[in-house]
Amino acid sequence: MQGHNLRRAVHTLTSSLSLLHSLRRRPLLSLSSFSIHKPYSFSSSSNPTSFIKVNCVNFPRYVVTGAINHTHVPNLCKNDENNDQLDDHEVGFEEEEVSGHKLTETDVYAAVELALDSVIKIFTVASSPNYFLPWQNKLQRETMGSGFVISGKKILTNAHVVADHTFVLVRKHGCPTKYRAEVLAVGHECDLAVLVVENEEFWQGVNHLELGDIPFLQEAVAVVGYPQGGDNISVTKGVVSRVEPTQYVHGATQLLAIQIDAAINPGNSGGPAIMGDKVAGVAFQNLSGAENIGYIIPVPVIKHFIAGIEERGKYVGFCSLGLSCQAMENQQLREHFGMDTGMTGVLVSKINPISEAHKILKIDDVILAFDGVAIANDGTVPFRNRERITFDHLVSMKKPNEKAELKVLRDGKECNFLINVHPLQPLVPVHQFDKLPSYYIFAGLLFIPLSQPYLHEYGEEWYNASPRRLCERALREQPKKAGEQLVILSQVLMDDINAGYERLAELQVKKVNGVEIDNLKHLCQLVEECKEKNLRIDLDDDRVIVLDYHKAKLATSRILKRHRIPSAVSSDLIESEEEENVATSQN
Repeated sequence: MQGHNLRRAVHTLTSSLSLLHSLRRRPLLSLSSFSIHKPYSFSSSSNPTSFIKVNCVNFPRYVVTGAINHTHVPNLCKNDENNDQLDDHEVGFEEEEVSGHKLTETDVYAAVELALDSVIKIFTVASSPNYFLPWQNKLQRETMGSGFVISGKKILTNAHVVADHTFVLVRKHGCPTKYRAEVLAVGHECDLAVLVVENEEFWQGVNHLELGDIPFLQEAVAVVGYPQGGDNISVTKGVVSRVEPTQYVHGATQLLAIQIDAAINPGNSGGPAIMGDKVAGVAFQNLSGAENIGYIIPVPVIKHFIAGIEERGKYVGFCSLGLSCQAMENQQLREHFGMDTGMTGVLVSKINPISEAHKILKIDDVILAFDGVAIANDGTVPFRNRERITFDHLVSMKKPNEKAELKVLRDGKECNFLINVHPLQPLVPVHQFDKLPSYYIFAGLLFIPLSQPYLHEYGEEWYNASPRRLCERALREQPKKAGEQLVILSQVLMDDINAGYERLAELQVKKVNGVEIDNLKHLCQLVEECKEKNLRIDLDDDRVIVLDYHKAKLATSRILKRHRIPSAVSSDLIESEEEENVATSQN
């Protein structure tokens, strides 16, 4: 009897292999214009129930991973529209470990089913400002990306997909019509944006996706989107390999990110990474010079972004303490600052003058804990199962104006402080998307606030090609007070009135008629309200410009006409001046 059962098992396994071999030779069947390609493998057990692992979906429906009764293997790969159910006695849906992560029927089909009615293709026309000639834009360009529908009839995508946009269209999968979309909110630091579509026809047959949790290491996710190389939807499968704070290239910020071993190609940006039937994150960047290493924005960052929009109607940013801290891994360093055995923390080495922490903390304080969570000597805190991340993640997840409790070691004594946390802006902006640059022209002298996008105009090697002194200040200097800008003389538009001053370009402006300037608006006011015969402008490196004010005022309109410049003042300075006048009249 046992021999008979063994022969039946061998015969059934042979039939199964033959069947799957014949299916393998079939042409790939399309699932609504897309397919997932994975090699499949097999294994068997010595008992009458054989285990077959199938990691491919080259044919629709009924490819199951699990314990399969050997007497019903031919029913495994049905493609019969009239038979949507398999007998529970025929197939047992037991999860099975494959390559370190679990694969189920949901893993194979969930991303496919959800993507059809949820993932959107985005078409963007964008035009970036010309920072050397800030009154005009560069040539427009067309880009494409992905997005997906979330609750509230909104589309979530990446900020860099719609950055500097002038026109945005969206298209559903399988629909030939493109619909006009508007950008509701953009968070360039977290590289996320929300779009809305007014046309109700667009929302017919569309389903929204639910946000899930942060996946664990080695869990499988499916990245769905519209990468380059084709017009139809694509699904790429990957495994989570790392979860930690990572540099967001678009916003140049450090936030939590998930690394997966799947390629994130141009066009994939903004598409969902699906785990099971929920979203695990948003695809947004890859690792340059490496193969099949991509990054997705995790759900906590997404929820923080969306919550700010729902509560305040706009993007609110991510909070910071405004501190630079040093690791305390050296034993002698810890002893010098009076840390007892078992005490851990980080040393405060620099404090942003415009932060709330500047009023409370001091240089050489040792931060021992944040909101009751102990900080290790390397600046990390516990995260899930034996994982650690930098304590900056705890800070970034706080809401603006929310209080944070810090345990601090100061002069050998433990203290507790409550500090309000806020998003902080650097002295020199890292990015300036979706807005025109500020500028002011007087007598052919072009004044602008220094920004990194201005330095980027010097090319890919901007760090070496741009003026060294400006570059160093852009990366290192901190503001001394709110609203402060580093104003520079960008260039001199040549005229008789400014002859001899052309070599003074690319220098910081320090004073106007002896008054230190705070920002470009302040400079503009000092120049326009000048009552002296001569206007004196003090620059960096002890350089000086002196102009006859009346002659310079007349020369300004002449120079603007010659260079076809519509206005001597950027629109944002004009609008802010009008708002101040209205406020003054109301008071």
